[in-house]
Amino acid sequence: MSTSRLVSGRFVSGHDAPARPRDSALLFVTRGFELLVAERDGEIHIPRGADLPALVRDAHFLGTLDDTDCYAAALPGDVEVPADLKIVTARSLFSRLSEPLFALSGRAIAIAEWDTHHRFCGRCGQPTELVAGERARRCAACNTPFYPRIAPAGIVLVTRGDSMLLARAATFPEPFFSTLAGFVEPGESLEETLVREVKEEVGIDIHQLRYFGSQPWPFGRSLMIGFTAEHAGGEIHVDGQEIVEAAWFTPDDLPRLPPRISIARQLIDDFIARVRARQG
Repeated sequence: MSTSRLVSGRFVSGHDAPARPRDSALLFVTRGFELLVAERDGEIHIPRGADLPALVRDAHFLGTLDDTDCYAAALPGDVEVPADLKIVTARSLFSRLSEPLFALSGRAIAIAEWDTHHRFCGRCGQPTELVAGERARRCAACNTPFYPRIAPAGIVLVTRGDSMLLARAATFPEPFFSTLAGFVEPGESLEETLVREVKEEVGIDIHQLRYFGSQPWPFGRSLMIGFTAEHAGGEIHVDGQEIVEAAWFTPDDLPRLPPRISIARQLIDDFIARVRARQG
């Protein structure tokens, strides 16, 4: 088994597979939100093409990571998982993979699912074909194209002086506190989404929204677009459904925080650094 666990890397995306052997390529094999991996000595490793030759042959080219080709493939239901590999949830890899590999895992999940779900046209029911030069499938009969889709979501760190609003969601796999977030509804801007979500989930009003950054997210096949905002009024009243606990925290009194790989943690760490700088 020739697996790899890269700890850093520069990724260059691509669509059309290069004409070179795939034995040494990283192969991200997915099943829904799960990933096929090897685990040795407490570390997670991504299989190589040589480990799964039947799957890498028809896999989708993702691009290169430090000049290493990367491919994605869905795990067919009738394929037996090799004894030295196992299926794990992508969420369980959150703090166990390097950021480039975690991001590639999310990309692979989305592309493999798109390919699986659009083998036939949703308009006329005829088979679709891959389009050269772009990430698309097209119906051979009615010419309807099908592209991978993502769900945009806003995420925001709300501040009040030297305090920040952090909340614990009912769906968090671990009991940490994080920023607030929500998916964009049709017809909404990102700013409108966050004003609505914060009001719905914790009952307060916000203003002075400023763009911070973005991060692709494999859970929900979404793109998280980060903002900062200031408290504009109101007291905390959690909705009790999505959010079960929320409070104002200072850098000197912090709860358990999300992993550093997340944009939520980046928002939190940036605010802490700014408060520390003001305090001298």
